[in-house]
This record gives sequence, structure tokens and C-alpha cells, in this order.
Amino acid sequence: MSGGVGYMGFSRPDLDREYSPSSLVPSLSFYLHEYAELSAAARDEVKALPDLRYGSPPEARLDLFPVDGGNSALQVFVHGGYWQELTKDESAFAAPDFVAAGVAFAALDYGLAPSYSLDEIVAMVRDAVAWLHTNAADFGIDPGRIHLSGSSAGAHLVAMALIGDDARRIAGATLLSGVYDLEPLRHTYVNDALGLDADAALRNSPIYHLPERLPPVVIARGEVETGEFVRQHETMTALLRQRTAVTEITCPRRNHFDIPYDLGNPHSALGRAVLDQIRTADAVTTGKE
Repeated sequence: MSGGVGYMGFSRPDLDREYSPSSLVPSLSFYLHEYAELSAAARDEVKALPDLRYGSPPEARLDLFPVDGGNSALQVFVHGGYWQELTKDESAFAAPDFVAAGVAFAALDYGLAPSYSLDEIVAMVRDAVAWLHTNAADFGIDPGRIHLSGSSAGAHLVAMALIGDDARRIAGATLLSGVYDLEPLRHTYVNDALGLDADAALRNSPIYHLPERLPPVVIARGEVETGEFVRQHETMTALLRQRTAVTEITCPRRNHFDIPYDLGNPHSALGRAVLDQIRTADAVTTGKE
């Protein structure tokens, strides 16, 4: 693919650019720094239970932000970074919004490539969901009210958690600017760290493995996204609509990196949709429509 037309009709440089959302923003480092600053401020603002272990690998940790009163819903956030960057330490910025709404929040850590394969990363996130479901009551959380959200690679990991037995543990999901078919990534710079072959890409592409029934899903993207991220979003949205209630949102003026700021913000369309999804799921669970 070094010259001419390559995968999907793209040259290698063009395909790399399509899967480089940072090409559309002035500074990626600005957002990474802001994630860390806002997450540190969140830990100062609301009570956190840090470094709870959900598995044996050293990265199998999460920070939990409970709410008073008990029996609450929980929103779990799975960070992006192309399975290679970021940690829970940069992923807690939405905690104050959810805690203010009476919803507990968890920022999830997982192992990163190339130290971990994508199969191992997917398994870690599924282990975290299972651990939270088993131990929810110890933290004042209703195990039937666990919601997942993720951005970019985190949206992929949330989608993978919807497959198989894990889905029954999830009351709702939010997917932000995700990538759901990994075959194109095999032909980009992203695969330098992942090392996916065709079988691994297929095995870890949720669009090919979605069950017939799913919990409700909010799926959103920024207005400022590359064509390939738009295509991935639209493909996943169409498949989800065949299986569950879907709220689709394109966030005006938001890009791939600042859309997560709206996750729990009740003054944004995305935040309202996520909070409404939690309330609707609660109403169905309790029978109080």
C-alpha cells in the first residue's frame, strides 16, 4: 500500500489520515492535558474510591465515585486512546455530573497494547463488568442498573461487552465516536501496536457479532469527524436499530476528542439523552413508567 490505491480505494496515507481523528483538531495534546486536569478536579469535587481491583493484572483497576443513599444506578466510562494510550486517571471528568444526578460513576483502567493483545483488553473490560455486577451492592449500587459508556476505542470495548453473556449485566450503553469494524485498521499505522491479523480483526469487530437483542443504546459522534468515523458510526447505528431502542446524536461543533465532555452534562443533547436512558431503564425495571 505504499503507492497508488490500497485498501477500500484509499492510498495508505489517506487511510491513515481517515483513522487519525487528531488530523481535524489543532492540538491533540491540549485535550489529553485537559482530560487529566478535569479528572483531577473531579476527584477533588466528589468522593472517590480509588484503585479498586477487578482482576489480577496490575492494570485491572477502576476508580469508583459512589452516591449517598444506596441502590443507585452506575455509569461506567471506558476511555479511548486506540487501545494504546490513556488511563483511568484521565477519565473521571464526567463524575461530578453523574454524582449530581444521583448516579454513581466509575472510570475504568485496562491493559494497553502492545503489552496486551486486543483479545486480552476485551476480556479485561468484560471482567470489569462482571466484577462490578457481582460487587455492586457493596458500594450502594443496584446490579441491575449498570450502564456502560465509552469513547473511540472505549466505544469499541463497550460494544464488545454487549456480546454474549455480558449483555445481560448491562442496563444501557453509550457509544461515542467509535470504531466497530477493525479490518480497515489492519491497514493503518494503528496496527503497528495492535498486531491484528485478519482473524483477530474479525473476532474483535462487534458489527459481526451483535446479538439479536440488546439493551438500549445512545450512539453519538461529533460533527467534526473524518469520513471513515462517520461511516463506522452509521453502519453501527443501522445494525443497532434492528436490535434495540437507539438514540442517535450528532453533536454540533464537537469533535472526536471533546464529545466526551457532554456525557453527563444535562445542558447538552448528549447528556440529556444519557440521563434519560438511565431514567427510562429505571422506570422499566421498577414498573413505574
